[in-house]
This record gives sequence, C-alpha cells and structure tokens, in this order.
Amino acid sequence: MVAACTDADAQAGVTDPRAQIAMAEVHDCFTPTELVLMEDLGFAERGAAWKDVLAGTFDLDGELPVNPDGGLKAFGHPIGASGLRMLFEAWLQLRGEAGERQIRSVAEGRDLALTHNLGGSPGECVSYVGLVGTELAA
Repeated sequence: MVAACTDADAQAGVTDPRAQIAMAEVHDCFTPTELVLMEDLGFAERGAAWKDVLAGTFDLDGELPVNPDGGLKAFGHPIGASGLRMLFEAWLQLRGEAGERQIRSVAEGRDLALTHNLGGSPGECVSYVGLVGTELAA
C-alpha cells in the first residue's frame, strides 16, 4: 500500500499529502484498517493516527476530511462498486456539489482528492491509490 501511495504522490507532484490533499475516500473495511491507512498514506505519523482521529483531523469539518460520505460500511460495503462510489464522492466534493456534507478544504483552495481501495486474499492482495483533481490535463 505504501508503494502505491508513494507512486501516486510522485505522479501527481504531491510532497505533503496532509497539506495538499482536500479529502480522501479510503477502504475502511475495519476500524483498525483505517488507522493504518492514515499512517500509510502520509496523513499521520506512524503510531499516531489515533491522536489525529481524536483531534478531529479527519472529520467532515477537519483539516483533512476522510470518507465524508460515511465510507464503505455506510454503504453496506458494495464489493465491486466501492471504487466507483469513492470517485463519485471525490467528484462531488471537488465540484462543490456535495450539499450538507461539503468539505471546506476545497473552498480553501485544495484541488486534489485521494481514493484508496484494496482487495484480494492474504498473499494476493491488490492496493490502489488514485489522485484526482480539478485541473484539466494538457
């Protein structure tokens, strides 16, 4: 997972994920998984994600909102459709069309959203990290 994130950051020119990314949709299949992801994605120091959670860093109105739509479990963990749902939320947020769950970091000038998904079985797991933004590619 760290390798996928490092590659995605490099391709998008992200050097400080916590400061540059407006929001993230992550594969929060279990509570401990989300904590590990916050650290692997560079949003929190190793072993300290729980402190950022308690501080509200990843809340809807926090510094870096994570899963502003409620995440996988809020949608019944739709296997196969999870990645598309995550990209749709990123699209709504970046366009300022997420209604009452609209995050403020977009209005503050951040224009990148991260999506993370994983799947497979032990020893054969695949991890995906994508960064999407508002800038049109040339």
